[in-house]
Amino acid sequence: MSAAEVKAQTVVDHADDDVLLARLIEAARSYVEAYCGIRLAKRTLSIRCDSFGDFCRLPEAPAQSADLTIEYIDRAGDEQTLAGTVYELSPCLDGLEAAIVLKPGQTWPAIQPRSRITVEVTVGYNAVPPAIKHAMLIWIADAYAKRGSELQTSWTAFDALLCNFRRGV
Repeated sequence: MSAAEVKAQTVVDHADDDVLLARLIEAARSYVEAYCGIRLAKRTLSIRCDSFGDFCRLPEAPAQSADLTIEYIDRAGDEQTLAGTVYELSPCLDGLEAAIVLKPGQTWPAIQPRSRITVEVTVGYNAVPPAIKHAMLIWIADAYAKRGSELQTSWTAFDALLCNFRRGV
């Protein structure tokens, strides 16, 4: 989200509050990520789990299929990278409840007992959806106007804009 978009929403036409607006943009991003259980900015994460069954729902979203790797310790104690021909990212229609599933005819390899499986996955949006941006703008405008007083954001509008982006709700 750009400073220009925020200034247009808050009707600010000067640079005096640029630092405050930058803090509000960051706070809004953080708040929306926590509220929805998603990541807005793209980043690569390392997720550790105990078994391949843990992949039925990735803990981070929205997951990107590119840059997905799975590493594990085989029964002999050697580090292995699972071939991409064995698995695929299977997102639900909205991409928020992605899972890593076996491709047809494949099986998960045996791992060394008590070892961990590491998944490297890129999460976040290539472009933040317009509804999320607008919800953030509503939140920022209210926070800017109140300046530390209790926020009175129109929760009906905020929730309506974000309801399709919340995970596990």
